[in-house]
Amino acid sequence: MRKLGAWIWLLAALCGHVESRAGDARHWSFIAPVRPSLPEVKNAQWARHPVDRFILRRLEEAQITPSAAADKVTLLRRIHLDLTGLPPSPKEVAAFLADARPEAYAQAVDRLLASPHYGERWGRWWLDAARYADSNGYSIDAPRQIWRYRDWVINTLNRDMPFDQFTIEQIAGDMLPNATMEQKIATGFHRNTQINQEGGIDTEQFRIESIIDRINTTATTWLGLTLGCAQCHDHKFDPLTQRDFYQFFALLNNADEPNLPLNTPEETERAAKVDAAVAAYVRTLSEKTPALFEKAHDWERSLTPEASQKQSQEVRTVFSVPHAARTLEQKFVTLTAFIETTPENKPHQDALKKIRAAKPEVQTTMVMRTRATPRRTYLFVKGDFTRDGGDIPSGVPAILHPIKKPAPNRLDLAHWLVARDNPLTARVIVNRVWQQYFGKGLVETENDFGTQGTRPTHPELLDWLAMEFMQPTAPGATPWSLKHLHRLILSSETYRQSSRMRPELNLRDANNYLLARQNRLRLDAELVRDVCLATSGLLSPKMGGPSVHPPIPDGVMALGQVKRAWPVSTGEDRYRRGLYTFYFRATPHPALNLFDAPDGYSVCTRRARSNTPLQALTLLNDTAFVEMAASFARRILTESGATTDEGRLHYAFGLCTARKPAATELAVLGQLLSKQKADYAVDAKLAEKLVGAQSSKPVPPTELAPWVVVARVLLNLDEVITRE
Repeated sequence: MRKLGAWIWLLAALCGHVESRAGDARHWSFIAPVRPSLPEVKNAQWARHPVDRFILRRLEEAQITPSAAADKVTLLRRIHLDLTGLPPSPKEVAAFLADARPEAYAQAVDRLLASPHYGERWGRWWLDAARYADSNGYSIDAPRQIWRYRDWVINTLNRDMPFDQFTIEQIAGDMLPNATMEQKIATGFHRNTQINQEGGIDTEQFRIESIIDRINTTATTWLGLTLGCAQCHDHKFDPLTQRDFYQFFALLNNADEPNLPLNTPEETERAAKVDAAVAAYVRTLSEKTPALFEKAHDWERSLTPEASQKQSQEVRTVFSVPHAARTLEQKFVTLTAFIETTPENKPHQDALKKIRAAKPEVQTTMVMRTRATPRRTYLFVKGDFTRDGGDIPSGVPAILHPIKKPAPNRLDLAHWLVARDNPLTARVIVNRVWQQYFGKGLVETENDFGTQGTRPTHPELLDWLAMEFMQPTAPGATPWSLKHLHRLILSSETYRQSSRMRPELNLRDANNYLLARQNRLRLDAELVRDVCLATSGLLSPKMGGPSVHPPIPDGVMALGQVKRAWPVSTGEDRYRRGLYTFYFRATPHPALNLFDAPDGYSVCTRRARSNTPLQALTLLNDTAFVEMAASFARRILTESGATTDEGRLHYAFGLCTARKPAATELAVLGQLLSKQKADYAVDAKLAEKLVGAQSSKPVPPTELAPWVVVARVLLNLDEVITRE
């Protein structure tokens, strides 16, 4: 009967029928968390860590034992991939295996948390929620400059800025007293919205679309709520009203969307002088030839829609204004574009080009800036912004804790999100961090903590983690420290368990909700590339800066409405981490897209993990991955120090997996190598074609080519692109 009762309790918990707290009728997630006591367990030896006490209590109730710890090699590779997204080097593996001290594992975790690559790995996690991309979206999808925001995220996470401050600066950094350049750059979080650049659009409509996106993103990212469902009517399931939605709208409605210049004052002054010189040249020309204005108008009318879309944003904005209503300044904008793009204006194009040559490159980033004059916010009848339903003041959902201030603004919203009495933010964030380490959160619906979401499998653990995140009890830990949260989870026995499937769990907990083992996780799209680059020896450690353009298949950039240039990067930029790859929303990098990178159109709090034949074909045949395989083959032959093929295979396998190959694995690879050696020995031209640029290296193509084939197979192993 005791066993049956445990099963009934488990089923009820997973189906969402366990009361969250006696005597409180509200949904569990709307009740502020309190720190629960650590539960008593039988196997106290295994559960010496607070996290393990909560996990083991559930396992013991279900009469399930936890798994043994993963072996040291698996564990080292796991923490490397989880914390930096890069595999351990052979030297790091050897040092860890040789270190028998009890504190060796904790020191490895600390070393990785201190690595600058930690910010790159976890920066990508945050950029998913920020819907980061390098283009404007919609059909034109023109490039944009916002990579400084991406770099701000990376650098800030490396510094372990407290998460409450991390939040405040992104929501309202521009509103802080004496805001720094970095705090202004942080507001790029809400400039990652799409921008419609088509001619003839209603700019107010798309400004409103951007605010709606910001509402949905803020509510999902910090609160785990589907507030967007209340745009047209009261929420069907959660206690969120349409009025709540537009009060939230009002909090975000009073900001402009400028581009922040990043140049030095001297560069800015020089650029302004060049712009003035261009304007003076065009004005003088128009005075000498007044008919140019009419010619410019004829040119504008002759443009096809495609040609119009290729003009700059400034020019397209003028195109959207009726000709008769344009100011003289706007007419000069189209006149300048006419002069600079038509063959009949070639002594003039050369002259303007010479003037512009003195202009320094203008670097900007997209930011938010509070308006001096607030906008009016009104309720949209049935979600239609053209139907005025009456004034709405700024505010937050009534079901949650109030902002104790009249007429709150965006900065008040930022502080409200990370207030200690907020029942959601800390829970939502620790749940999403937990999800990264176990494949799913304690609340499986990580983007919906409302009544239609799943209840937490371990509610007390979720609350304990949330409280420890906000108010840590560990010595030396600081409030809202993400690195403290990482250490906390990674130091648990729960995290360190083997991921091997156990037959008895198939019947009792097939989806591993109770965490009697770890979960095997396919690497994120960017990490698939990073691991292969690192293994091949090509990976550039360069951090930050403008996004880069690694090789892509021919024809990709012609798939969107507007064909975009893809200037393939050279030098070390060709081999940067996937995080830095330029990402067009309409025509994303094919390999990143195939391995389920988010599209950048909306907030992403959990990536899909698909398994398709195209993924294997990409790893085998994509130009970039063949280039990596060729470099990997050269590395095997020049760095292994082995004098036999078997020794080289051992070295290659270890670089890919961090472990030694089994005898059967070694035999299969040996057979493949022998066959390829025989084939390429009689076809030197085919060998040269395969090895490509690597043929200029010391190893002859006929000797290198067989190893390239072996390298392609090794880089395609499931184990290479999987975190055990």
